[in-house]
Amino acid sequence: MKETRLGDFEEVILLLVGILGEEAYAFKLAEEFESQTGRSISIGAVHSTLSRLEDKGFLKSAMGKATAERGGRRKRIYTITAYGQRALVASRDFKLSLWQQYPAFATDKLNFGGQI
Repeated sequence: MKETRLGDFEEVILLLVGILGEEAYAFKLAEEFESQTGRSISIGAVHSTLSRLEDKGFLKSAMGKATAERGGRRKRIYTITAYGQRALVASRDFKLSLWQQYPAFATDKLNFGGQI
């Protein structure tokens, strides 16, 4: 049986695909990951994660148009499937449920004010 849950890193990559839209290709995803997290990432890690997410049915890909900036080479553009969107919602809802159960954060009127 194919694994259908999202790991934390997979979740971030999947969210970045949604954020980048038509610009969601491996190199741009790596750049955006580094920009958003302040952590470096290898392009190989991005490629393997994209492949895994596609195998799970959370993403689909298609070859984009050739561009002069890439010497006429085409980019593989990724998009989130409906199944991937449902997986993101389920992951978010699960994490929110856990946060709401944690007594220190369980109220709706949290005032963090640097007092954590």
